[in-house]
Amino acid sequence: MTDLPIEAGSEDIFDFPCDFPIKIMGRTVDNFAQTVMEIILRHAPDFNPAHMEMRASSGGKYLSVTCTIRAVSRAQLDDLYRNLSGHPMVVMVL
Repeated sequence: MTDLPIEAGSEDIFDFPCDFPIKIMGRTVDNFAQTVMEIILRHAPDFNPAHMEMRASSGGKYLSVTCTIRAVSRAQLDDLYRNLSGHPMVVMVL
């Protein structure tokens, strides 16, 4: 996946550091939330896993995990999005 879906030259819309929610969706499989948490913690070691929000789809086939991290740079967010979206368990990252 490419960088965050933000126009080039628009870095000034973020005032780092800032709280930044990330929603990760995947199929409901064992260890999905754990895998997401491990990736998040690699990029945002101060993230508190107790603040992960999880919601199953109405049919139970998919699980969304929302993590609000304390983002410190655009590069941090870009790397995090690349790692999450490149993982085979992840269907979509918003």
